[in-house]
Amino acid sequence: MKMDVEMVYDGRAELAEGPVWHQGRLYWVNITPGIFNCFDPAGKTNVSRSLGRMVGAAVPCDDGRWLLACQDGFVFFDWNTGLFEPIHDPEAHLPRNRFNDGKCDPAGRFWAGTLNLDEEPQRSALYVLDTDRSVRRVLAPVSLSNGMGWSPDGATFYYIDTPTRQILAFDFDLATGGLSRRRVLVDLPAGPGYPDGMTVDSAGNLWVALWGDHAVICLDGRRGSLMQRVDLPVSQPSSCAFGGARLDELYITTARQALGPEQCQKEPFAGGLFRVKVGVTGFPVTEFRTGAGK
Repeated sequence: MKMDVEMVYDGRAELAEGPVWHQGRLYWVNITPGIFNCFDPAGKTNVSRSLGRMVGAAVPCDDGRWLLACQDGFVFFDWNTGLFEPIHDPEAHLPRNRFNDGKCDPAGRFWAGTLNLDEEPQRSALYVLDTDRSVRRVLAPVSLSNGMGWSPDGATFYYIDTPTRQILAFDFDLATGGLSRRRVLVDLPAGPGYPDGMTVDSAGNLWVALWGDHAVICLDGRRGSLMQRVDLPVSQPSSCAFGGARLDELYITTARQALGPEQCQKEPFAGGLFRVKVGVTGFPVTEFRTGAGK
């Protein structure tokens, strides 16, 4: 089924990622230049904050601040004042690593993983920042930690280590954040596309950005079978998230990274934000629980 994909913001981002729908706006990061963005769809305007550091993901907190996964670890950030509060850098001993994708689980813990800037395999890991600000490593080694999500009942955790072309599923213990019964849900065939960021819809299916393959695909969350494909006019979709007043609009981030001048001419909207209605809804973002409340 052909879908009408709309480019809503011509951001020309080098590496847009981490879309989050929060309080009627889409927040997203441009990783390598360290820019945190807020897109208002009502006026199609975008406001940016320069962070002075690479930033892989951002999630809202229950005290009004944001929690960032940066090149130098976990950091609280106040959008209004610009103030930072460092928390912990579990890979301070690995200066060529940086944090990449991250999300909160249904209990309000923050999960985020790393990658190696020199693309060295199995030099990275997936971490959890708990609500008491303790940090634990939950998966290692990985090569390029990327998309993650949880089933609607919170009983299954999905995870992507991009170079493997696999989407893993784990049984998830909501009380402890523990993982068990690791299995391969999807093993993508060799081709131009690599699984990148993803989100889970209200039916429990996975929407996965295929870096290098001009598409976002929908996969059955139980069997892993392909259900839908959304074709895009750019080759490097990076992630997606549901937004809009009814959470029925899929927002897609894309990138211009490593595209030469000739390819950028072929893809003039690379690095832009896109939106499409796919006939399903998502979930509200889970905030990180600081214990402070609002």
